[in-house]
Amino acid sequence: MRILLMAALVPLLIASSPGPDEVVPVTQTRAFVDDASGTPANADADDPAIWVHPRSARQSVVLGTLKEGGLAAFDLSGRTLGTYPAPLPPTPDAKPGRYNNVDVLSRVPVGGRARDLAFVSDRGRDRIRVYEIDGRGAAAGASVVRDVTDPGARPVFSASEEEVDDQHTAYGLAAGVVGRTPVVVTNRRNETRVALLHVVAGPDRSVGTAVVASIDLPASFRLPDGTEWTPCGEPGERPQLEGMVVDSEHGVLYAAQEDVGIWRIPLRAAAFGTPVLIDKVRSFGVPQSYDPETEECSVSGADPGFGGKRLTADAEGLAVGDDYLIASSQGDSRFVAYERTGRNRYVGEFVVGSGRGNDSVEHSDGAHLVTADLGRDYPEGLLVLHDGERTPAAGDLDTTGFAYVSWEDVLDELD
Repeated sequence: MRILLMAALVPLLIASSPGPDEVVPVTQTRAFVDDASGTPANADADDPAIWVHPRSARQSVVLGTLKEGGLAAFDLSGRTLGTYPAPLPPTPDAKPGRYNNVDVLSRVPVGGRARDLAFVSDRGRDRIRVYEIDGRGAAAGASVVRDVTDPGARPVFSASEEEVDDQHTAYGLAAGVVGRTPVVVTNRRNETRVALLHVVAGPDRSVGTAVVASIDLPASFRLPDGTEWTPCGEPGERPQLEGMVVDSEHGVLYAAQEDVGIWRIPLRAAAFGTPVLIDKVRSFGVPQSYDPETEECSVSGADPGFGGKRLTADAEGLAVGDDYLIASSQGDSRFVAYERTGRNRYVGEFVVGSGRGNDSVEHSDGAHLVTADLGRDYPEGLLVLHDGERTPAAGDLDTTGFAYVSWEDVLDELD
């Protein structure tokens, strides 16, 4: 709905601007089909994370969420190591597990030892699920991850199982280290709340998380002309966030509020600082109205000119590396680079085109960047991106996947 809206709002802006630089994927994963006929069934790729092997870079692992299809693991060539199903519904009328975002932390001290862990937001069940990564990495094959979630894990946001089924649940997720404290951050679907969690030991070497703080970002905004503006959405839905990244080096959380822009939030071990909106989407402040018959939002007034110049809603996946913050401008399939520090000055932008036998990247949700030397194809690091429109599709079924981009190629364009 939002992509269609923004396509109508910005054609003149993008038509009059020079095209962004283009990079091409080195490789890509297999395509996934969001249909019961797929394997795994109902697999809709969404968000990636990269685990770097501490001794053998070629054994590093890429993880990717597949919503109802669960979690997938890939090696550096894009080959699938294994898929791991999301939980079944606890009762016939309940919602099944639905994996939305994933992030990784290495050497997390929990349960008396240092463990490499992947954290997944299960938006279907409103839980944070935890997987342990095998130290052999890709050499472990399908055994590379195993579910170690505390069996008594409680919902993150919902007060009851009945409320879980309303699906205002754990949505976006990021993990990092603040000082010496490993933290997980998640936000709430169709709401503006962000929660900060600590990693805790569960029974029998399982791992859980516990909420220690939360913050509510704005749902409406006072514009420079004195009017109040609220992003359009379905009744009962507030302007949600999803894409986030923890900048552990600088103690900052970056969070993308889809129809608003990107927030920089100072992060402490058990608290959030004061949020600052560092960039807005182009449609910020544009009057919109919801049509219950079409279930879509449409422009209902003139653009007052208070929006940003770089991002076309939705503002989505975020990643940090070297001196850069990278953001997915999902509405026009571009990636925007900002300085990682200071006032987060705009640096440049790029698109991911087709080539080397790989598809272009369209309507990207999630991103993850590591800047370690991962071998010949990725000497400066690896940027993995969700591809929301894998071509060709499987018949009349939409397909999605993940693309691997050499960070060296991106740096060549940004520099």
